[in-house]
Amino acid sequence: MNEKYLLSDDEVLAFVIRGYHLVKPDLPEEFHDSITRQLEQLEKNPGNDILERVPDLQRVYDDPTVDGVLKSLLGHNYLMDGHRHWHTVQPGQPSQGWHQDGTNVRHHQIWCLLAMYYPHDVTVEMGPTVLMPGTHFRNAPTDRLQTYGNLRGQVPLAVDRGTVAVAHYDIWHAGTRNKTDRARMMLKFLFNRTESPAAPSWNHDPEFGSDAAMRWIRKQELPWWGGSDFYKEWELRAEMWEWMRGREDPAPPPGGFRLMLS
Repeated sequence: MNEKYLLSDDEVLAFVIRGYHLVKPDLPEEFHDSITRQLEQLEKNPGNDILERVPDLQRVYDDPTVDGVLKSLLGHNYLMDGHRHWHTVQPGQPSQGWHQDGTNVRHHQIWCLLAMYYPHDVTVEMGPTVLMPGTHFRNAPTDRLQTYGNLRGQVPLAVDRGTVAVAHYDIWHAGTRNKTDRARMMLKFLFNRTESPAAPSWNHDPEFGSDAAMRWIRKQELPWWGGSDFYKEWELRAEMWEWMRGREDPAPPPGGFRLMLS
């Protein structure tokens, strides 16, 4: 593995805080156009068999730039999950409600990632997926999420063709209304960690220790923060970071990590 494709400390911390990372594989534009045409020629959605029907999709996830992100966040022995899906938002199709694909237990670990590939340019009018940064730490029943509308700080994935959005499995997300006359497509693949981290799996600077990480974590705010939630998320971020560095049980010290950040 060429280490130049692995994430940096800052990039891993940004993922810890926001719950997603965008990457574009080093593939020609014609490749993504070819994938789009192959999908348009399918008579029906093959569900989990999409990789067998469009085997070129494997090149997206084998690309060193994408592989480097997955190894950085899941460890070098990660595996592709058997579940994958081709999502299509047809013209005029209404927005989804906010939802999580997994059962959020407000944990400090990364065991599963969504890797959403967009084979064509996506505009804001085409009904892009929207993500809510930081919500991989937040647990909410599905029926409550369905009552939420436009949230301050939501991020629409209006992206260039070829972009892969790598996101924590528990992040809140939704497809939005397609206001164009063209279908919007996305390929969702899942990737799983196979073992607890024993050491950083990214380009970690040994001089970048806990104190530096805590300072970085503390200064990063999200636009919807309010009340006392900020220090609760400081602790969850710190726990995730320490776990990813190989600390087996990153339980906070008495009084919580906020004492370390004062």
